[in-house]
Amino acid sequence: MTFAVRIALCLLLALTPLHAQAQGDDKTVMIGSDDAEMAAAIAKARFSLDEFLALSDAPPPGTDKYKLKVMIVDGDAREHFWVIPFKRTATGFVGILANEPELVHNVVLGQNIEFTRDDISDWGYTRDGHQVGSFTVCVMFKKMSKEEADHVRAAYGFDC
Repeated sequence: MTFAVRIALCLLLALTPLHAQAQGDDKTVMIGSDDAEMAAAIAKARFSLDEFLALSDAPPPGTDKYKLKVMIVDGDAREHFWVIPFKRTATGFVGILANEPELVHNVVLGQNIEFTRDDISDWGYTRDGHQVGSFTVCVMFKKMSKEEADHVRAAYGFDC
C-alpha cells in the first residue's frame, strides 16, 4: 500500500512537536507545535463539534464513516489518533484506536479507549463520497508533496 493511500486512511498528529502519520510504517510528517494553521484547524473542529455529534447521532442519508481524532498523553509525549468507530458514554466517549502509535506507548492499534470532549482535536465523515471535516488533514496536505496530496484528495474525496 502506498504512502498516499495509507495517509488517507488514518492521519494523526501530536502537539509537542506536532507530528502526523498514517496507519502503518509510514514516515512522520513534522508540523511545528506553533503552526498557526494547525491550531486554527483544531479550534475550528472543536467549535463545530456539537453540530458533528448531532449528525453522528442521527446520520443523514448519504453519510457514513464518522470519526473523531483524540489526543493521547503518555508522560511528556502527546499524539493524536483517529477513533473509528466511537460512541458517547455517560462520562464522555469510547471507541477503537485506528492508528499505530509512534510517540506514545500507553495505547495500541485496535485498542478500545475512553476519552473526554477535551481530548478531541478533529472530526470527520463522508457525505456522498466527499470528506467533511478532517480539518487537520487539510492542513497536512500543505506539508505533503503535491503528488501525494493530489492523489489523496482525488482518491478519497477531499475538497481542501
